[in-house]
Amino acid sequence: MMGHAGMAATAVRYLRAVGSPTASVPPVDPLPRPELRCVRDDERPPVDPAEFRRVLGHFASGVTVIATIDATGPAGFACQSFASLSLDPPLVAFMVARTSTTWPRIARAGVFCVNVLGAHQAELCRAFAVSGSRRPDKFAGVRHEPSPVTGSPRLADVPAWIDCAVHAVHTGGDHLVVVGRVRALDTDESAARSGPLLFHRGAFGEFTAFP
Repeated sequence: MMGHAGMAATAVRYLRAVGSPTASVPPVDPLPRPELRCVRDDERPPVDPAEFRRVLGHFASGVTVIATIDATGPAGFACQSFASLSLDPPLVAFMVARTSTTWPRIARAGVFCVNVLGAHQAELCRAFAVSGSRRPDKFAGVRHEPSPVTGSPRLADVPAWIDCAVHAVHTGGDHLVVVGRVRALDTDESAARSGPLLFHRGAFGEFTAFP
């Protein structure tokens, strides 16, 4: 059976930096920005990026931390573009920018843990939302333990976690669509009492159920 590293082969081929993890993470060149399709005179021009963000920001989403571990230690980033994908087989998906410095480490490791954040973890999310080039050790002072199957970091006090192996990677413009095969998952009902952490129109919020 193909191991975790083999399952990540599809992911790694999108990366310019290849090879096994070493004592220090080598610099990673971001993947090239895809060329936009030429716009003919009878076509509408591409939408303005600021307008795109403004409109799509009206869609509220949950927030997660996607985390992995390699020979140099743990790595992770805040991710709101996460979703369940399939029940049979059990698959989840997340989207990551081609310019991410954390993604190459996830691709090389071939595994990751999705940590679903609760409403009480906004500051934790902000810490992981910072670029790895600006804050290399995002895990400083963050309590975590290995997930049961892949060993990826499972953060303390998260309402839910999903332990995964990289299953497939697809291109999506300036992002990559990463599909994960679920190996284990569970919830912490005490942590879930605060409700989920939501992101809406550039700000964090909480969920209130209607009667």
